[in-house]
Amino acid sequence: MQDDSEAEQSSWAYLPDVCLRHVFHWLDDRDRARAALVCKKWSWAMYSGSLWRSRTITFYSQPSRARTLASERALCYVKKFAKYLEHLEIKLSKPYNTAFTQKFQVTMRGLLSHLGKHNSRLVSLCIKYLELDRFFWKNVVRAQFIKNLATFLKRMSKRLDYLNLKGARVTLEEGCELLNSLSCLTNESFISKINIEDFFSLRLPVYSSTLFHQTMSKFHSLIILTFNYNCISDELLDILREHSAHSLCTLNIKCHIHDPHGQVVWGMSWANLAKKAPKLNVNFFFERVVKHDHLARILLMEIPVRSISLRSCYFSDPDWTMKPTLTNLLPAYWHVLQKLTLELNNDHELLDDELLQLILSCKRLLFLKVWAFLSVTFMDRLLQNRAERKCILTTIKVRIYTARQDSSEEDQLLCNIYRKFKYLIDSELTYFVITYPMV
Repeated sequence: MQDDSEAEQSSWAYLPDVCLRHVFHWLDDRDRARAALVCKKWSWAMYSGSLWRSRTITFYSQPSRARTLASERALCYVKKFAKYLEHLEIKLSKPYNTAFTQKFQVTMRGLLSHLGKHNSRLVSLCIKYLELDRFFWKNVVRAQFIKNLATFLKRMSKRLDYLNLKGARVTLEEGCELLNSLSCLTNESFISKINIEDFFSLRLPVYSSTLFHQTMSKFHSLIILTFNYNCISDELLDILREHSAHSLCTLNIKCHIHDPHGQVVWGMSWANLAKKAPKLNVNFFFERVVKHDHLARILLMEIPVRSISLRSCYFSDPDWTMKPTLTNLLPAYWHVLQKLTLELNNDHELLDDELLQLILSCKRLLFLKVWAFLSVTFMDRLLQNRAERKCILTTIKVRIYTARQDSSEEDQLLCNIYRKFKYLIDSELTYFVITYPMV
């Protein structure tokens, strides 16, 4: 028995460092600290820089004792191993309150100050859903947080490559102050990936702001830019063409019903950008913007659209129809569209024929996600066309809405369809189809 124990200890003792670090990688902070007490070799593994390159810290507004200890431990280790940190994500749990935001601001002030002094490697920072326009952010606390964050971004501006401030909900002046911090030292910023979706407060016509245009002109190497349609203008597209066309690959654009989206943007501006940036792909995400006249003003044929997501949520209007969008608007992207997501409350019209025809016309469409009122036979027709190679879909995710509480009949039909095309589904498709009563 003693010999077996010694053999086991010996095997762990001779475990290669790379394997030991891999084991430590899967441990949480508490277990890592305990494991580091075993021996010197394990203690050295604890201090391996590769273990501390990526960190996520979650702040809870109503924490339990365990959550509080976990957050405090995470903060402690971020500070202790700050010199290794390359990717930092800050998460906030909801609902917030005034006491929470005050404590969060103080904690972040200390953390950002420490990182600013002891870190020279940070390339990625993500702080999402701050919602700084909400009532629980007192003006003084909000102003101090923005000041601290701007100071930190200024210090990190020469190295930071990715910034995600999605959902910050700041004023135009505050937003431009934060973005300008990335170019304070050189008057140019070479950050490549920025996510400012829902970055500005609701209903702001950012597209008409000279301050915003001046700010965006300082970014010279953008690869991926994620933002809202209320920022789009001919001036912005010209700025992107002039400063980032050599690198620009992806624009992710969210258009929300509560954000201004009635501005006129010329197709020529899009065409000029696409010509200068041949690698450009544009992904649109529409939230409750589903009326044809609104979409037609936005979805210009000159845009190199790769993905479109249309979500009506619970919007329902007997005068609204989706058919013109499916038959006249989206087919313009038959040669570029690769991903289509539709979440529609079309209880007043069936769209089976129009949707199927659109799918067949889009020669590069690989991904389809549809939540809508459809007939079950739509799936039979779609899979038959896929089996005949009339489309190249590799992912099909469909939720068939039904007005009946009992959907057992539809479920049985779907089972029969699955058995009919099982050979195709199992070998070539990512496939998920269900019925969903909408009562």
